[in-house]
Amino acid sequence: MLLPIVWMKEYINKDLDLMELVNKVTSTGSHVESIDNLGENLNNIVVAKIISIEKHPNADKLSLVKVNDGTGEVDIVTGAKNMKEDDLVVFAKIGAKLPNGLEIQPVDLKGIISPGMLCSYEELGFNDKVVPKNSQEGVIILENGTPGQSIVEALQIVDPVIEFEITPNRPDCLSIIGMAREVAATFNSKIEIPKIELTTEIENIEKYFNSVEVESDNCLRYVGKIVKDIVVKESPQWMQNYLMQAGMRPINNIVDITNYVLLELGQPLHAFDIEHLADKKIIVRQAMEEEKVTTLDKKDRQLLSSDLVIADGEKTVAIAGVMGGLNSEITNDTKTILIESAVFNSESVRLTSKRLGLRTEASQRYEKGITPDMCKYAAERVCDLIEKTDSGTVVAGCYDVYKVPQEKKFIDINYNKINEILGTEIPKEEIIKYFEILEFKVDVVEDNLTVEVPNFRMDISIKEDLMEEIGRMYGFHNITPKPLSGDLLSGKKSEKRLLEDESKEILTRLGLYEATTYSFISRKAYDKILKEIDDNELVILKNPLGEDFSVMRTTLIPNILEVLDKNSKFKTEDFKVYELGNTFHAFDKNELPNEVKKVAIGMYGKYDFYDIKDIVVVYLNQLGIKNLEFKALTENRTFHPGRSASIIYNGDILGEIGEISYEVAENYNISSRVYIGELDLSIIMKYINKDKKYNTIIKYPSIERDLAIVVARNLETAQIEKIIYKTGEGLVKNVKLFDIYTGDHVKNTEKSLAYRIVFQSSKGTLKEEEINKIIDNILEILQRDLNAELRS
Repeated sequence: MLLPIVWMKEYINKDLDLMELVNKVTSTGSHVESIDNLGENLNNIVVAKIISIEKHPNADKLSLVKVNDGTGEVDIVTGAKNMKEDDLVVFAKIGAKLPNGLEIQPVDLKGIISPGMLCSYEELGFNDKVVPKNSQEGVIILENGTPGQSIVEALQIVDPVIEFEITPNRPDCLSIIGMAREVAATFNSKIEIPKIELTTEIENIEKYFNSVEVESDNCLRYVGKIVKDIVVKESPQWMQNYLMQAGMRPINNIVDITNYVLLELGQPLHAFDIEHLADKKIIVRQAMEEEKVTTLDKKDRQLLSSDLVIADGEKTVAIAGVMGGLNSEITNDTKTILIESAVFNSESVRLTSKRLGLRTEASQRYEKGITPDMCKYAAERVCDLIEKTDSGTVVAGCYDVYKVPQEKKFIDINYNKINEILGTEIPKEEIIKYFEILEFKVDVVEDNLTVEVPNFRMDISIKEDLMEEIGRMYGFHNITPKPLSGDLLSGKKSEKRLLEDESKEILTRLGLYEATTYSFISRKAYDKILKEIDDNELVILKNPLGEDFSVMRTTLIPNILEVLDKNSKFKTEDFKVYELGNTFHAFDKNELPNEVKKVAIGMYGKYDFYDIKDIVVVYLNQLGIKNLEFKALTENRTFHPGRSASIIYNGDILGEIGEISYEVAENYNISSRVYIGELDLSIIMKYINKDKKYNTIIKYPSIERDLAIVVARNLETAQIEKIIYKTGEGLVKNVKLFDIYTGDHVKNTEKSLAYRIVFQSSKGTLKEEEINKIIDNILEILQRDLNAELRS
């Protein structure tokens, strides 16, 4: 944001030292990026009036120009062609030094001595993009000035131009008055807003225009004023000076006035030639799909229905908030205009501007959000300047469509809380003063303040915003640094992180590789594992990279199967892998999803169900979770119904393990048998037991006995093992199933199970009679409770 100091002084009645201004506004939050002093060292350069222009006698491309420089007449040789008699130009006398380093000396040009030169804007240090058209290809042609007047005064470049970095949350500062307000507040002063004095309004707007219709909610307010008897001409020199210093090229008086008010107030405006508006009406609507419009830059733009446009009774005449259409632009023949002052939805303008690659001064302000309350004042300010520059006659009345007026914002805050958060001891009266110089209204009840936020401060919404305002006005550099207060926390990992680390360590020691996969998967992944899931349970991405990454996973099983499938295709014969990662579960669509940490295990090759079961048992035993119960899975289609189980502890299901079903195996094209498991770490964490009890190594020998029994085929081995341990009188140290047989000599409804039972006592060597008695008791209970028979 460029702030010409000369323009800012229109609103601040205060003499300010440049460096003091720069330092203080920086300390209150307005970061200064650069200072450009165009008028510095421009000595011996004055305004001159052209008396006559003659052809150079010795050169076709040169002219001999007689000028009056205020002290007399001087003959100058120049190659410029854009001037005529009575024009005011810029004359650099002998001894003048230009910003490019050129020092003016008498020069012999084809036999004639030229005692100086006529200057262009570029030679005075102006950027080419702000040079008026009548001076672009030659010397400066001034609208006003007095021969002999210093060019620094004529172009009003005595004061420098300061460039500020404006943060996205402060669109109110994208204006001269906005920055003037910041400067005034910094110096405990207030600005003077220009008063509107429309003295010659005549007739009625309805005589010249039919209606303004707002059909889209993306238009927050639309104000229209009519001006007739337009005279299109050059702007006054002072206005051109201000616009150029603010980085904008002067065009003509009507365009310049709308641009002037845009920069002054931060409210974009546009002028339409109403002779080009069909049916003398304005309609604010969404564009029709693939509608086309030619903008002022003479480029054809194809629109979408998401774009907001300004239309007349037949066609689109502007892209709302971005750029006007070429079909209604102001020309030298324009006689009656409609002044548009409107506010459009910031997101709508941003998306349209971005898609079209068309960013303008107007769109920059709309994108960040501006107050609709400024619309009518801005339209009247344009009319006021048109009157003051004799550019037209204002028609009485206006169209003002303001469906949902901006509500006033009130924020309650405690004076003591401000000091507590800032770490200051600012008196209450001083805090109130800061609010008032920022144009906030304050109602005080003891230590409680009710603050009314001015309409132009759309960035203020919560108490903390008000605290920041007080902090920056007081000066953050004035706040004494203090040590942080509060309870000291030890820098260590949480119990959850420790569990994750330990889980990885255990599983790695058990020979498993670790895998890390994406947290988002395809919706089709659930079909591949035959898992039915409602879309309401899923966290669906609004803008996914593709269909394969469209939802957040609720299970790690599809990911682990993809890893197994890939390694199988790479001809890895035996493979064991695990992944520890988050799953995401949607509950209420208005709340954040619940993240659950899980661990998945997968293997194929020389392994079977008991291998994955052993891994899970060892893993959980290492975490202090023992005496697990395994219950057969029957209704989970991902798993084989006869080779899978739920893992249960203390009534809670910790997870599931087993062989994948034939259908799932076909979906992943894996030829060998695949075993997978998934455990819920959030449940496991409840039962972790870190207490370790070390027992003396038993010095007495153990005794092994094999026991083969015939039981019903659907009987779970866990029931048998539970009885063996319970009946073992504390002497059973280990039970291992080492053989399962179905076939000859065993009924189709039964199976033979062979167990190896290890007995050992810490009190002495066990005797044969003791072991036999325990075996008999085990067999008796197995026969009674499970209808088991000793296999002969």
